[in-house]
Amino acid sequence: MSLLSSVFVSFFSLLFILSLQCQKASSLHHHHHHHHHYHFHHQKPFLKSNNNQSTCSLFVGTWVHDESYPFYQSSSCEIIDPEFNCQMYGRPDSDYLKYRWKPLNCELPRFNGVEFLMKMKGKTVMFVGDSLGRNQWQSLICMISAAVPQSLTELVTGDPLSTFTFLDYDVKISFHRAPYLVDMDMVQGKRILRLDEADKNGNTWKSADVLLFNTGHWWTHQGSLQGWDYLELRGEYYPDMDRLGALESGMKTWATWVDANIDRSKTQVLFQAISPTHYNQNEWNAEAGRSTTMMTTKNCYGETAPISGATINPGVGETYTEQQMRIVDMVIREMRDPAYLIDITMLSALRKDGHPSIYSGDLNPQQRANPDHSADCSHWCLPGLPDTWNQLLYVALFY
Repeated sequence: MSLLSSVFVSFFSLLFILSLQCQKASSLHHHHHHHHHYHFHHQKPFLKSNNNQSTCSLFVGTWVHDESYPFYQSSSCEIIDPEFNCQMYGRPDSDYLKYRWKPLNCELPRFNGVEFLMKMKGKTVMFVGDSLGRNQWQSLICMISAAVPQSLTELVTGDPLSTFTFLDYDVKISFHRAPYLVDMDMVQGKRILRLDEADKNGNTWKSADVLLFNTGHWWTHQGSLQGWDYLELRGEYYPDMDRLGALESGMKTWATWVDANIDRSKTQVLFQAISPTHYNQNEWNAEAGRSTTMMTTKNCYGETAPISGATINPGVGETYTEQQMRIVDMVIREMRDPAYLIDITMLSALRKDGHPSIYSGDLNPQQRANPDHSADCSHWCLPGLPDTWNQLLYVALFY
């Protein structure tokens, strides 16, 4: 795999590649020997197990239909972005709202918003990352708000930092937009992604008592969606490079910064696994590639039920998200004090029904009429799947 996909490779860049090849070969060799599941460094929460089984695998299980869900209604939670507000923007079905995650051998404790506020009194919970972090940030605010509908609140929105405060409890729930975690600078009108630096972003993180990080999707964006003009690594500038290599460099910088700068006796550090997308039906429907019947759709549009069963093995090899997760997992395990990994990739991959598809307030009528090109199959409807992510966060923090 060539490390640089750019044609603008200077002689020094070539020397740089050669010097990296040895490291790369060993690190790729390292990556390919991990199993698809990433259950290495969960400090196991103590949960009452069924059948006296000793282990509770929080992130392996099944989706169970449950009429007591969802936790809140979208109409009663004003903070939800139009792009996540599927019911408001015409989604006709509602079964996707009524699924509970059932881990192997145990039950997830039900989220208790009042208990969350009492235990977090005077503290700041900060989501850091891309719009999937924003998705989860809004979900948590809605879940807590449903428990204390009369509570006085304040929302201060900004870019990159927005903060929602439950004033009666002095609890702040913040979102810091930092899609690569590492720093981005503008230099002479060009966006420079600094793969070796996280100090600028990190200054914001120091104020939090709970930090939940995520990254992943922006490392894959190409063309007009690409988030940088140049990547900077060890003083050299590149228009592009192998994207998994770039992710690894950025993750290592993040991990080193957290180990050096966050006092773990005061601050809990968690990492949200990469959220899967559902743009390619072959990834979840092994028959789709071979089927002679007409497939109505290629992506998540029109999907109204989860994939049944506990795991996905569609026989198409490893998804790109799984390749990225192998890197994330390796870097976290190499930390001096590993972050707690909320390993939602596989349980979310089952939820092909959970995306906004065309029922997003960000789409115009022409886009809605063309699901093949416009459906959003990466974010999630609210209420919806991110509520389960926050149940798992709740367990990680309090059990």
